Amino acid sequence: MKKILNRLINHEQLSKEEARTVLVNISEGKYNQSQIAAFLTVYMMRNVSLEELEGFRDALLDLCLAVDFSEYNTIDLCGTGGDWKNTFNISTLASFVTAGAGINVTKPGNYGVSSVSGSSNVMEALGIKFSNKEDFLKRSLDQAGICVLHAPLFHPAMKNVAPIRKELGVKTFFNMLGPMVNPAFPKNQLVGVFDLELARMYGYLYQKSEKNYAILHAMDGYDEISLTGPVKVISKNSESILNAEDFGVKQIEKSEIFGGETVKESSEIFLNILNGKGTVAQNNVVCANAGMAISVVENCTLIEGFQKAKESLLSRKGLNSLRKLQQLSNWTKEPRVKNQESRTENQETRNKNQETRNNTH
Repeated sequence: MKKILNRLINHEQLSKEEARTVLVNISEGKYNQSQIAAFLTVYMMRNVSLEELEGFRDALLDLCLAVDFSEYNTIDLCGTGGDWKNTFNISTLASFVTAGAGINVTKPGNYGVSSVSGSSNVMEALGIKFSNKEDFLKRSLDQAGICVLHAPLFHPAMKNVAPIRKELGVKTFFNMLGPMVNPAFPKNQLVGVFDLELARMYGYLYQKSEKNYAILHAMDGYDEISLTGPVKVISKNSESILNAEDFGVKQIEKSEIFGGETVKESSEIFLNILNGKGTVAQNNVVCANAGMAISVVENCTLIEGFQKAKESLLSRKGLNSLRKLQQLSNWTKEPRVKNQESRTENQETRNKNQETRNNTH
């Protein structure tokens, strides 16, 4: 690691394979916490290169506990986080609204690092239990239209990084990786990023895959469609700039999508919106993101997607998806995370996931 750090400090870049190897070594406990913290810090001070990002992504996909949802046509709605906007949980709400509209959602989540309340904070507060058991996750998809993939249960190899990220309390390149390493390998993806350059990097990497996708970056910094200004959209076949008018609604103020100061407040906002008690601005932001997701999967127009999302929200179909997931959570026991501490088990997992990733990408 000392050689790697010296190279990075001297403004050198890692190759794709070197970047992949570093993350595998981190997972195997080959570096101490100070070295890992220094490694993360370097990338707070300079941009990650395309090859480095691809290598980091490949390592996490190879090391994850993959779930086989190949028989489902699922979508992942996820943002990188790290935009420091502290909105309410827009992508998670949009996920339930999308599920309510009849589209299967494999929703990744984690505890908040750079925000008050991450997706997993709210889900946990609302009684959703996290599981990495495939039968439970498929039952969730079949009955609720959505399953929640709590990142630590699917990326146990990154347990050496989690406490350091928490102590640092700032965004790291792991924020960039989050949406790229869904262990369900969804066929469709709506991903929001905090930086325009990162949006273009995502676009380049996704162009090489079979994914059906849309990458979002609000020009005023949000990692989702915020309706506070124009948003850049990059898909497989086009790039465009969208405004609130493209969804048939008015532009809103930033204060209208504030997420509260605590997990409790975030959870209350979450339930209010799904119960049909959200403000016009809150409802429109959720439906704009859900509508975009629906349009990605169904290849319909934005207006059609928005209207389907609005119907799902206002008819409480999104709420029904949450209620069903809560019921399923009450019927299952809290899982134990599979132990992957041995190098042999890590290697077997990498081989299996690399084959899955190659088939997907």
